Amino acid sequence: MPLGRELPQLLKQRLFHKGRKFDFEVNRLRLPNKSEGEWECIRHPGGALAVPVTNEGKLVLVRQYRFAVQGRILEFPAGTLERNEDPQETVRREIEEETGYSAQKWRKLGEFFLAPGYSDEIIYAFLAQDLEKLETPPKQDEDEDIETVLMTPEELEAAILQGEPVDAKSIASFFLARPFL
Repeated sequence: MPLGRELPQLLKQRLFHKGRKFDFEVNRLRLPNKSEGEWECIRHPGGALAVPVTNEGKLVLVRQYRFAVQGRILEFPAGTLERNEDPQETVRREIEEETGYSAQKWRKLGEFFLAPGYSDEIIYAFLAQDLEKLETPPKQDEDEDIETVLMTPEELEAAILQGEPVDAKSIASFFLARPFL
């Protein structure tokens, strides 16, 4: 991604772990400002997210159990990009699996780094409109514990401002979508 790329010099790779969804590495680097040190980084293939809107103007979200935070978080449907997969293909699959809806109209909202202090993950955000409820939704992944939630944009904004657990990618994407809602 061309968002201001300026590569550091790799001096030594100290640790590398290949995981199921992402890789983890610890490297000794020389940064562009000539500073040297060890930095940890999660290497992630990226994710795609949909802000689905029903014809009645309701947002389709999921309340999903997340083991890392030991609780349920309100999120827009999203998923990890498969190798060489187009982000829109990813999000089309994920919206169907996670919510049971398909979208006929798509608009790219933008892309952004999720946590650039320790990860190279990029989120590709889309607005999904003209939704149709699927008669037979695809089966969810075995590890997914998801409840579909419909909210108005005002209800979601209130939930965010009141501190309900909502993940950062959903908050950012909601505000990118706000002018179109």
